[in-house]
Amino acid sequence: MLKQQPKQLSLYSILYNKIPKDHILKAIDKAVDFGFINEMLADSYSKHFGRPAKEPEMMAKLLVLQYLYNLSDVKVIEETSLNLAYMWFIGINPEEELPDASLLAKFRTQRLKDTSVDDIIQEVVSQCVEKGIIKGTGLSIDATHTSANTVKKVPERVMKHLAVKILRKIEKETGLVPEEVNSNIPDYKSIDDHQEAKTTMKEYLETMMEQVENSIDLSGTPETAKTIAEAKEILSDEKFILQKGVRSLADKDARVGYKSKTESFFGYKIEYMMIPEERIITALETFDGAYVDGTKFDELYDRTKACGFRIKEAYGDKAYFRKSILDKLKEDHVEAIIPVSPSVYKIDESKFSYNKDSDQWFCEMGNYTIKKKYQKQRGNGIYRYTFDKNLCQHCGKRIECAGEKARARVLRVGVHAAEYYEHSQWAKTDEFKEKYKKRASHEWKNGEMKRFHGLGRARGYGLKSISMQAKLTALAVNLKRIAALVSSVFTFLHRISLKNGFLPGIIMWQETIIV
Repeated sequence: MLKQQPKQLSLYSILYNKIPKDHILKAIDKAVDFGFINEMLADSYSKHFGRPAKEPEMMAKLLVLQYLYNLSDVKVIEETSLNLAYMWFIGINPEEELPDASLLAKFRTQRLKDTSVDDIIQEVVSQCVEKGIIKGTGLSIDATHTSANTVKKVPERVMKHLAVKILRKIEKETGLVPEEVNSNIPDYKSIDDHQEAKTTMKEYLETMMEQVENSIDLSGTPETAKTIAEAKEILSDEKFILQKGVRSLADKDARVGYKSKTESFFGYKIEYMMIPEERIITALETFDGAYVDGTKFDELYDRTKACGFRIKEAYGDKAYFRKSILDKLKEDHVEAIIPVSPSVYKIDESKFSYNKDSDQWFCEMGNYTIKKKYQKQRGNGIYRYTFDKNLCQHCGKRIECAGEKARARVLRVGVHAAEYYEHSQWAKTDEFKEKYKKRASHEWKNGEMKRFHGLGRARGYGLKSISMQAKLTALAVNLKRIAALVSSVFTFLHRISLKNGFLPGIIMWQETIIV
């Protein structure tokens, strides 16, 4: 049951006067009205039955404090019980008791679903857009990685852990392991050949599970049956033996990903969009480490647009140079500040250039194409542009360029090469390079969330857990940044008002525009 009672300040609330007026939590409270959270989560509570529940707004603010200051569930309750600013921020009187840490965990996992956190982030950004705190028109997208809260293991070690787990469940539920079941797990470490070690462990585990199924009634041993089903599911994945599937029983959702060609990580990828001018995150999603950047661009883009600000430019690295992304931005008249990806656009521009008006390619020697033909291939197919053979035959670079037997050079390009060429020329300009500098703010945000808010490593296990962690971290850094924006604007106007004698005006501006 959702508690409905008026908030009346007690005699002890006079202690709140000791909180500095420029405290970050006061700035956040002035900029954002959190009252919408009660209404948003009202349907998840019974209005008339059950014990009174803690107010959703208060619980959400406790989570904000937790991720703002990188605290555990127990620690945030402990710190709030001692810190006047924390008490004031969550809206309680100094003498009131705080909820148990276990209730905070239940609220986060049962009441505050992923979709609710997305809605909270969107509402906070929308409020700041409406109040003029956010004025940027840019949109930046990037992905960062988070390490799993466990270590990755080779398949043979995972299979050993599965075998041990099955044997322990049998012993727990039946009292002993049947003689028919081979409990002597092979020592894979003594096998020098890695492939042989994997094969040996796989054959043992499959045989051992078959022996278990033949010797005991699994309907009477549910935990054993569940563990065997888990093992079979893991073994059935072809990627498992190739070391591209499950690498840990503690966190079965984590995967190996790559920061570069030579540097890998084990965990998750977090992709998010941000307003680069104010460095405010607008939308975020979490995936396993093998996720390909930009796959969920449309979903993040649509959620960003729902925040209510006009997007004029979009920034991204080479991973986002895709036809689908460029087309979506073009459709919305958004300028794409995205460098060309060599893996998508493979024309050597030191040797060839394109004229879009005549739809012709020109080589470095001045020769040009006179014929164009579409050729079916896997995917989108290609265009074959053929150069003038009369010019090619008298060219000094004919053999080097086209080959000794060829009469004319044939240039094979992707169906979208002409569009990419135009974007490539734009990406070489000083204007593009100057605008692209704004994307650097994404790197700062990555570092901030990892170094100061614990996003460098997962707190729990599984995709659902890291998704909640990432989104609450994004909410916390947004509020911190909003507080800085509000404080900087107020300080600037305050100095001007003092200089010109308009102090009452700045106070009125603060109360009517920001509050």
